[in-house]
Amino acid sequence: MTATTTPVDEPDQLDPRPPQASRATRLLRRFVPAAVAALSGVLLYVSFPPRTLWWLALPAFGALAWCLRGRTWKAGLGLGYLFGLGFLLPLLVWTGVEVGPGPWLALAAVEAVFVALVGAGIATVSRLPGYPLWAAALWIAGEAARARVPFSGFPWGKIAFGQADGVFLPLAALGGTPVLGFAVVLCGFGLHEVVRQVVDVRATRAPHRGAVAVAALAVLVPVLGAFVSRPLVSDEAEDGTATVAAIQGNVPRAGLDFNAQRRAVLDHHVRETERLAAEVKAGKVARPDLVLWPENSSDIDPFANPDARLAIEGAVKAIGAPVSVGGVVENKNGRLYNEQILWDPEKGPTDTYDKRQIQPFGEYIPLRSLVGAFSSDVDKVRRDFSRGTDPGVFTMAGTKVGIATCYEAAFDWAVRDTVTHGAQIISVPSNNATFDRSEMTYQQLAMSRIRAVEHSRAVTVPVTSGVSAVIMPDGKIRSKTTWYTADSLVEEVPLRSSRTPATRLGVLPEGILVLIAAGGLGWAVTSAARARRSAGR
Repeated sequence: MTATTTPVDEPDQLDPRPPQASRATRLLRRFVPAAVAALSGVLLYVSFPPRTLWWLALPAFGALAWCLRGRTWKAGLGLGYLFGLGFLLPLLVWTGVEVGPGPWLALAAVEAVFVALVGAGIATVSRLPGYPLWAAALWIAGEAARARVPFSGFPWGKIAFGQADGVFLPLAALGGTPVLGFAVVLCGFGLHEVVRQVVDVRATRAPHRGAVAVAALAVLVPVLGAFVSRPLVSDEAEDGTATVAAIQGNVPRAGLDFNAQRRAVLDHHVRETERLAAEVKAGKVARPDLVLWPENSSDIDPFANPDARLAIEGAVKAIGAPVSVGGVVENKNGRLYNEQILWDPEKGPTDTYDKRQIQPFGEYIPLRSLVGAFSSDVDKVRRDFSRGTDPGVFTMAGTKVGIATCYEAAFDWAVRDTVTHGAQIISVPSNNATFDRSEMTYQQLAMSRIRAVEHSRAVTVPVTSGVSAVIMPDGKIRSKTTWYTADSLVEEVPLRSSRTPATRLGVLPEGILVLIAAGGLGWAVTSAARARRSAGR
């Protein structure tokens, strides 16, 4: 009997490519998605103010869809984190303007974890029918979580806040920032699916009709929704008009030592108000019905310091109109509040609003002893501010003015409940001097423009050092100031009392999108579990 042997394949017969080429290919396959994820995050950042390139959000999410589709959840976690860092690191660079890179890097790293979890979820649902729907809902679920935890949340960078100049803007009036952001993300993922179907056709693979329909709908529905929502955006004066004045007194110098210049800042706002009063008396400017000062315009407590009180009273009497004054006030129990004070020219201070959404690591230090072990900058916040409890709505010369102080403009609830409590216009008094000429000011201004459309209200943004603005209910800026100048804006704005669907529905649209995200994720997980059980039989 003749012995036979089984031929053994040589290595190059198993893989005709050289070993070096094979390893290079594997590295390339890993590196390219990672690089695309990070760069698409940067592209999303570029779509945000001060630039008006809102449309770049669409290819940014299209590229993210390419990275995540068909991946494991672990890969989605890593790619999502890279996307989050690419987006948030440049977006939040202003947080390190005065305190160095440590807090900025830490904040971006923590916030990117939410994006990483969303990436894992999107990868998980990427094999489901209607993939763009589940993916976009998951993104909004991530934003909803990020706006609530930790330390009461940090919603900065919501997709809606980059769309003040975009075609999707009217959707803010339909369902608020969640619906506006959902439409943008859905359209971006839908565009990826359209491109993928076109590539399949060119590769002579027959397209799946259902997938083609889903891709088309994911692009068309947001665009049509924005078109249908346009009648919700109106500048009509339902309750007459009011002439408002926004005072920008300016500060001696920017930075964290702004608070060491408290008396100078107060004097600047007093002086600018008196200058405006002189112009009104001379007939050069229309007489305002109400006057709005920015946050921190009087960091000297006027209830405890008679000289500060006299200075404010002099300015209020000179202009002859009620003034909302931004002050730092200590109550009888020793608690410190960031407060707006309604000052009447005849009656003096008649009402107050205490800021409710105070800024962690800025107005109070959570975990002070722990954080202090890593950074001595916590000592710059010597005392923690306390939170207010009630919505701020001042009645100023018969006009109901809703107050959302600075950081509060980023939170849906903090603006919405001023309108549900009767606000006919909205004021967002701010102090941006701490952050110098950073993009933070333009990002916050864009938020106020979104809020104007969301609730169909004129919004006034008085800022200590710029940029102050008056925004119409359609989101357009009527007038604005320049950086580091003492100036005032006087504009006639419409008073409105009707409520948009977004105002009436409140958190309901966001809740529905979170449920859709949970449903898609549950479907994907159970389908994968069934597939594993079937494979094991």
